[in-house]
Amino acid sequence: MKNRYIRFYLELLKFHVAIEKRKRSGSLDNLVQCLSKGYHPVAVGGPKPSLTTFRNSIEDMGYVLIKFTGTRGGTDLGMWIDMDSTDLNQAHFDRHTGIAHVEGTLILNNINLRCIADIELATLQGTGRLEVQPTLH
Repeated sequence: MKNRYIRFYLELLKFHVAIEKRKRSGSLDNLVQCLSKGYHPVAVGGPKPSLTTFRNSIEDMGYVLIKFTGTRGGTDLGMWIDMDSTDLNQAHFDRHTGIAHVEGTLILNNINLRCIADIELATLQGTGRLEVQPTLH
């Protein structure tokens, strides 16, 4: 259990380092604009994506990495799961079949976003999009 949390935090650190690199290059705003228009190919993110990791991330941590695979090099985004909007009724994790509809929130370049993704459990791939959310003051 302890090793899983250490790996999770190392992934989170890698994610934040990648964000800082993008901030310096000035490409974040373009990224948000691109990913908030229409649906894009996605996959379960992280260093070694697996169905078990994906399930545990949803159920135990409430935080998952979704990779937008159509960007240069792919873009891993970590989001806090919104369990009220997430639908796992069609997800049969034990049989590796079905679709997990996951929704959650994140902040990218000081922009509040909602990530919406449908992941096929057999392939750990699917489609997703970002939605810009209003900023709360």
